[in-house]
Amino acid sequence: MIAINEKNRLARPFLKWAGGKTQLLDEIEKRLPSSLSTGEITTYIEPFVGGGAVFFHIAQNYPNIKEFYLYDINDDLVKCYNVVKTNVRALIRELNKLTKEFLPLNEELRREFYRQIRSEFNRTKHKSSIKSSAKLIFLNKTCFNGLYRVNSKNEFNVPFGDYKNPKICNERNLLAVSEVLQKAKIICGDFTKSKKYISKNTFVYLDPPYRPLNGTANFTSYSKDSFSEDDQIRLADFCKEIKQIGAKFLLSNSDPKNENLADRFFEDNFRGFTISQVKASRLINCKAIGRGAINELIITN
Repeated sequence: MIAINEKNRLARPFLKWAGGKTQLLDEIEKRLPSSLSTGEITTYIEPFVGGGAVFFHIAQNYPNIKEFYLYDINDDLVKCYNVVKTNVRALIRELNKLTKEFLPLNEELRREFYRQIRSEFNRTKHKSSIKSSAKLIFLNKTCFNGLYRVNSKNEFNVPFGDYKNPKICNERNLLAVSEVLQKAKIICGDFTKSKKYISKNTFVYLDPPYRPLNGTANFTSYSKDSFSEDDQIRLADFCKEIKQIGAKFLLSNSDPKNENLADRFFEDNFRGFTISQVKASRLINCKAIGRGAINELIITN
């Protein structure tokens, strides 16, 4: 098993992301297929890249993998990843400009500046540009809890986070991330689009928008199309296809038994797979009482 430490995690996620897996890397590492270390697995696919914590861990610790395919339905996120990959130094310059304008301001002017950048981002987010990606990173570092959420018009609408000294530009990490991303092809699309790259020599890590634990805990609108119960069932069917191909997968999701012991969604839809409970902290919650340790699920074949 690979030790999780500073030395072998030079490149880390450059965005805060709801449900990011940095805190669960130890539990995920324990359940990775042994064929990752033996060299039998040569392709890694992540159909919901999000913050990319597992990708960065795998890419920096398993040198036998030759091909990486990262997917996400969030077009803004994919554009940002590709800008970090291909134009990181220009991106750093833009982020430093935003930092110099933002940090000296008082709280009221910071809030006004944030709203201005959010408005500009929503007007230009359809374009793939260095400035737009810089604005996305700025918003991510200064918005409430690092949440990415859009409304029905596909407009980013998260309120200001009011942090005293946010780290808007981590130059060292962005350079390291850019270097690691040279190994990857980054694609915008539904998770099923990744099937064409899956073979028996593939490991697939799936971290979808979590199935809500209750009616108010739905943080799945990170793209203009939310991730529904039917999508969760499509995902279960996709995992069965992965198994039929002969590939290995690991999937993360919420544990409905935190709220309802009678909920058998995962037992019913992932019958025949290994389902493990692990402890995780609930970080995205406006009330501190809602941020304690809860169970999450890791499902493997």
